[in-house]
Amino acid sequence: MSGKTYDAVVIGSGVIGSSITYELARRGMRTLTIDRNGGAGLGSTSFSSAIVRFTYSTYPGVAMSYEGLRYWENWADHLQLPHGADLAKFRQCGMVTLKTVGGHHLKVVPHFDSIGIPYEDWDLEAFEFHLPELDLHKFGPPKRPDDNEFWKEPSELLEGGLFTPEAGYVSDPQLAADNLYRAASTLGCEFRFKTEVTAITRSDSKVTGVGLGDGSFISTPVVVNAAGPHSRFVNEMAGALDDMSIRTTPLRQEVHHVPTPVELDFENRGFSIADDDNGIYVRPDLGDNVLVGSTEPDCDPLHWVDPDYEGQIDIQQWEAQVLRLNRRLPAVGIPHQRRGIVGVYDVSDDWIPIYDRTCVDGFYVAIGTSGNQFKNAAIAGHCMSELIDAVENGRDHDSDPVSVTGLHTGLTIDMGNFRRSRTINPESSMSVHG
Repeated sequence: MSGKTYDAVVIGSGVIGSSITYELARRGMRTLTIDRNGGAGLGSTSFSSAIVRFTYSTYPGVAMSYEGLRYWENWADHLQLPHGADLAKFRQCGMVTLKTVGGHHLKVVPHFDSIGIPYEDWDLEAFEFHLPELDLHKFGPPKRPDDNEFWKEPSELLEGGLFTPEAGYVSDPQLAADNLYRAASTLGCEFRFKTEVTAITRSDSKVTGVGLGDGSFISTPVVVNAAGPHSRFVNEMAGALDDMSIRTTPLRQEVHHVPTPVELDFENRGFSIADDDNGIYVRPDLGDNVLVGSTEPDCDPLHWVDPDYEGQIDIQQWEAQVLRLNRRLPAVGIPHQRRGIVGVYDVSDDWIPIYDRTCVDGFYVAIGTSGNQFKNAAIAGHCMSELIDAVENGRDHDSDPVSVTGLHTGLTIDMGNFRRSRTINPESSMSVHG
């Protein structure tokens, strides 16, 4: 069966793939986006904690996330959808990173100062004012409840925390992807859901198109792999692994929802919390809940899985995360019902994404987003479209990396930091704070 011809095919309609589609269309490209799921954002995106923060340990990570913030603050303007459209909402509740000895906050402060990101240095008195319910004892290093050390009563207190008032979270991550899908559709982009890519064809070292599960063929000179946990399989189909020094692997993750007491009112006066001392991150959730996830401390096993993995809440992990939350925020108690979501993320070796071209001409990747790139979806789409435009017009990105200037902040984002052939970045925190 023969098919149509497009300027670009994007594989994956999660929040990253849909953003890339939208940005390519804004540059006049005729695109087709293909997804094996039944709609936009129904894969890893729907499992995201959707925290918008800037506490990355590298300058490019901080710069990209701070530029990305401006898109969420101006989401309706970015999308240009008709008035009255149902849009994902950004709640700017702020985020505090608890201080630990030699901790994450020491890496981010120099980048904040360099860029000019507002932050407040909270001492214990500030916590007493903002959320006195927090127990600021040192519980770390993180442990699991089956370790007797977990239950010891600490005597020392943390030093305080670093508060970024502009941080927050997006209320509905899947809706955000759907917003991008609808915005792209208004520009003429085509989407095919419940469709599987079975082949990526080449002539010599140049992409010529993609084969689909129904036997049809799509001609295109550009293919973008934004397939999330399936990204490695797509790379294998394209024969694009030869010079990739950074691998991506599907990782099982779960996040839990804990009801909060009415008197705590955490949704209205709480904030997101990065708690490496205790091995968790926390954010308010709509409807009187607290959302709690793991920061991947050494004591928590990592579960590498098949990309199609579907699982239930692990009782031991639920107990670990909820009991850690209970120690930090005792007022939440221990719920009788286990509630949460289990998903699969596409994790790179250093937990930093790969936004790059590949050794196959015309084949690009936006992969290894590691559960922390939801916040960067809009700016990642912009950066990838700029990179694709430059490379397709003759730029050798490998020897002369593309730099993108943020439209909102004017910050320079060196795309060479996200290349496929980098060495593992020792400055990476190798974890996620949502």
